[in-house]
Amino acid sequence: MLHYIKQQLFIEKVSCLDLVKTYGTPLYAYSRNYIQDAFLNYTHTFSVSNPLICYAVKANSNLSILRYLAHLGSGFDIVSGGELQRVLLAGGDAKKIIFSGVNKNEQEIKLALTAGILCFNIESLPEIDRIQKVAKEINVIAPVSFRINPDVDAKTHPYISTGLQNNKFGISYQDTLHAYTYAQKQSHLTIVGIDCHIGSQLLDLTPLKEAADKIFELVVQLKQKGIILKHIDLGGGIGIPYQENEKSPDYADYAKHIAPFFKANPEIQLIFEPGRSIIGNAGVLLTKVDFIKHNQNKNFIIVDAAINDLLRPALYDSYHDIIPVTLNKDLHPIQADVVGPVCESGDCLGKNRILSVQAGDYLAIKSAGAYTASMASHYNSRLIAPEILIDEKTHKIIRSRDTFEQLIQNETPFL
Repeated sequence: MLHYIKQQLFIEKVSCLDLVKTYGTPLYAYSRNYIQDAFLNYTHTFSVSNPLICYAVKANSNLSILRYLAHLGSGFDIVSGGELQRVLLAGGDAKKIIFSGVNKNEQEIKLALTAGILCFNIESLPEIDRIQKVAKEINVIAPVSFRINPDVDAKTHPYISTGLQNNKFGISYQDTLHAYTYAQKQSHLTIVGIDCHIGSQLLDLTPLKEAADKIFELVVQLKQKGIILKHIDLGGGIGIPYQENEKSPDYADYAKHIAPFFKANPEIQLIFEPGRSIIGNAGVLLTKVDFIKHNQNKNFIIVDAAINDLLRPALYDSYHDIIPVTLNKDLHPIQADVVGPVCESGDCLGKNRILSVQAGDYLAIKSAGAYTASMASHYNSRLIAPEILIDEKTHKIIRSRDTFEQLIQNETPFL
């Protein structure tokens, strides 16, 4: 089992001071070994039914990371035509790609059908007609699965909860048989599977087990109607510890719960769509302390990273552990908010942290591999930070820092 503390070990294998001197800050750094361990943890723990692990590209879509996961045998869960092109460019196998999302446009559908993907996860009844239309126009058979909304509360942040009736995702549990029956009548669709994804960042996997049970019931009902499925996709959602007091999810208990169904139905393949649990704790965001500011009632550690580099605290009120790159025992610790230079009060990367740092020191913001670089923006005309990949004691740049010329290359001044 992968533990939170392991990330600290990978930081210590490489001198972070060397990294920031070489590449500057802000800087995203990822451990290739951690990515490998996290991926293999899935394949080993869920070895029943030879699972296909389809990495959720939205978590981190860097081409080098996608290429390495493809090398490990990973499939990919995509939600846009751009992500499809990234995966193919990185050497991903089209036959291991699942296309999710509530609004795939006709151009994206055509691109995916031409590439020969594993299947589309259909999320609404009108989408059946759209995929049928495009498939018929280019005279191919589109493999489809349905993302079913089991109305299971993931008990996570509302913004990353996706399995309730008031969420925009998926087909209602009650509409499942109707959706499959309707799709079965289409001339250019073939039904291959069923999908479920109830939310993200689950540390207690009880909701996932409940959702799986409801999906298994549907599979039996569909079989009774003559609809035979090739795979069951149980989605992603397994969380990671962001704090030392959080326990790692019990993968083995989850695997034990679902194993009987797949042992009884060996012809059905198990698919997962993990993102955060593969890459989240594989990465850190390195940043420089520029100022220590003391207000009457508050201290601020002002750093050069900002919400355009790490949006999650502002968007989800999420927690990321922040530690000094080097320890200075001669400094007295202070309680302060760690804030960036962006002109927003919400530009706070960590509230009320106790740290012993001074101007010129460097901080490592942990658990920054997922939904960090992939959500980065140019807000305040800031340049997106570079990304590097660490392999033992070596490191390579896998995305260069933006230049101002790149920032404005698609703009044309007009009066």
